[in-house]
Amino acid sequence: MFAEERQQAITELLASAGKVTVADLAQRFEITRETVRRDLDQLEQLGSLRRVHGGAVSTLSSSTREESHLVRSTLHADDKARIARAAFNLIPAADTSILLDAGSSTGLLAELIAQSPSEHQHLLITHALPIATSISANPELPIEFIGGRIRGLTGAASGSRTVSELDGLSADIAFVGTNAIDPSFGLSTPDPMEADVKRAIVAAAKRVVVLADASKFNERSLVRFAELAEIDTLITTGTPDASLASALADADVEVLYA
Repeated sequence: MFAEERQQAITELLASAGKVTVADLAQRFEITRETVRRDLDQLEQLGSLRRVHGGAVSTLSSSTREESHLVRSTLHADDKARIARAAFNLIPAADTSILLDAGSSTGLLAELIAQSPSEHQHLLITHALPIATSISANPELPIEFIGGRIRGLTGAASGSRTVSELDGLSADIAFVGTNAIDPSFGLSTPDPMEADVKRAIVAAAKRVVVLADASKFNERSLVRFAELAEIDTLITTGTPDASLASALADADVEVLYA
């Protein structure tokens, strides 16, 4: 196998597994470890991976990597639509205060709420401009916007003002997005200021529902904003592996499959 073919195969392995080791690659391709290291060095120079001790990880697994709201809305779109529908079905059949976190799945949920007539008076509360825009399309729905400094990447407010306003709330239910969910690390996100906001949302709700497709499982972003025990329900489309399933059960988290 030529070096170019081998490096392409390594890139494909990283795309599916997220991580490779020098030892495994040497055995797989029947080459020396030094040759593997040269391949990894060349791929790192091309930006195809990031070297770590003993191997390499995909650049997509960086703890600080964060996609824009527009990009995230196109990823796993079918799964997110199903998750949003399942979340919509959890809204109580009564007058309810609903906290909506920023995110693509919560954005789809906001659209469903705005498009669906209800005999009940729901108060929608959010710090996310895209979500506020969706809700405001329905003049019958009252909306409370939590202010602060808007991040261009996500279109969401953050900072001390945002957290302070959330600290004064006690909403009936919160729908929260996450960048990652890990058995031991819990729920996390790349940006410290957004982590503060998510932490405040979790604390401000009587029931916390997390919306997360399976791509978030067994991942860690830079900043933890909640332990598994702090959430009540996880809505997803994928089946957690044994480790995550056990951790969710131990934390008494209800798992709903969309």
